[in-house]
Amino acid sequence: MAHGDSHDLPPDEGHGQGGEGAGHGHAHAHGHTHEHGHSHDHGHTHEHAHTHEHAHTHEHGHTHEHGHTHEHAHTHTHSHGHARDHEHVTTRMPLLEQGAGAGKILFFDTFSGIAGDMTISALLDLGVPLLVIERAVAALPIEGFHLHRGHAHRSGIVATSFDVHVEGKQPERTYGEIDAMLAAAPLEPAIATLARRIFRRLGEAESAVHRMPLESVHFHEVGAVDAIVDIVGAAAAIAYLGAEVVGSPLPMGRGFVRAQHGILPLPPPAVVTCLRGVPTYGVNLDAELVTPTGAAIIATVATRFERWPTFAPERVGFGAGQRELPDRPNLLRVVLGSPPTVEESGSASHVVLEANVDDMTGEIAGHAIEALLAVGAVDAWATPITMKKGRPALTISALAPAPQADAVATTLLTETTTIGVRRVPVNRTERPRRSITVETVYGAIRVKVSEGPFGPPQVKPEFDDCAAAARTHGVPVREVVSAALAATRI
Repeated sequence: MAHGDSHDLPPDEGHGQGGEGAGHGHAHAHGHTHEHGHSHDHGHTHEHAHTHEHAHTHEHGHTHEHGHTHEHAHTHTHSHGHARDHEHVTTRMPLLEQGAGAGKILFFDTFSGIAGDMTISALLDLGVPLLVIERAVAALPIEGFHLHRGHAHRSGIVATSFDVHVEGKQPERTYGEIDAMLAAAPLEPAIATLARRIFRRLGEAESAVHRMPLESVHFHEVGAVDAIVDIVGAAAAIAYLGAEVVGSPLPMGRGFVRAQHGILPLPPPAVVTCLRGVPTYGVNLDAELVTPTGAAIIATVATRFERWPTFAPERVGFGAGQRELPDRPNLLRVVLGSPPTVEESGSASHVVLEANVDDMTGEIAGHAIEALLAVGAVDAWATPITMKKGRPALTISALAPAPQADAVATTLLTETTTIGVRRVPVNRTERPRRSITVETVYGAIRVKVSEGPFGPPQVKPEFDDCAAAARTHGVPVREVVSAALAATRI
């Protein structure tokens, strides 16, 4: 089993990373929050928490270290329109304002893995206001739970903890029901879109594991209220910051865990499927370090993965898992910082390669552009120029990721008449992109959606799909484009 979650509980109430709250709880939605966190480190842990939601916050944290741990935290929420924080031990940086991450990097340092509760804990510790989470959760038509924020000590580090305590049995929900609930809830569009993307990734993983239609997937575990809160809360916090998310490679523990359907190997099948394309590495630890909810969150929100990005850290937050691990602190670290300028970085993410040619036909130039794209250039183009003695000519250019620059340069030399290639290192800022498929009266059309903290999303139907559908149905291609745009819901 993992740090505290177990597959026979609703997700993230036992699987992995720090155990996303074994919960019992109730919810009173009145709007203000009182938080009392007491952490005594004695080597074993007892957790007691309850929450009433009312809207302003009182926090009391008491910490004593004696070699084993008792954690008692109580959160009460009442809605009176103001907030008061009383902290006897912990001091906290000023809360972050909305959009504080615009143009910056939010790095998820997952040295002990990731779970849904740890994600919210770390973002709260970073400085995201608790009210951001509460407002998003309050927009959902769910009940029978309460929220609890407290503090925990891990290897001398004081971290924030976050639990969803569930009271009584929750209904079993399908992916279709959850997605419809999120689509209908009065959430901010950016939050709803991101939460639905995370749940879709999770649903597609479960669908693949159980070999059943996506809409019919039953989430005995993931559909529980705690996972819904974790995903919507994480989406709200990440949308609030507006930063580019970068993740570190994920550690994979081994062993077995008891789940709704029996004994499963670690990492769980749904986790492995969620992490398609995400770098992972094995650790010598029999524990579930990455939960399905945590896997779905980081795999959806991260634009890339690296051990540590090149950036200047500005704020750090620690989110605590609930289990003690024998070889590492059970924490998720998030770091908000500024990326280097092109001058500061000393290295470039991309390279512009180009050559001037005055003895090549347009047909060969077109073929060269196709060949450059085929070997890894992200873009290629031809620009008319005038060379010495007034000769008309072309500049053939290609933009390539730095690792593919040599292959693109070789192709430029091979497929054109040039005898040399110029290289200009550059860095590129790009919007996170994804592809969806929409159904129209002309059939299925793929649509590119570019998002991120750069204003409204950019939506562009795949022209090849639109052209093929237009030929099939004998209509102008612009009619298919319009139909695809009308069918796109983001």
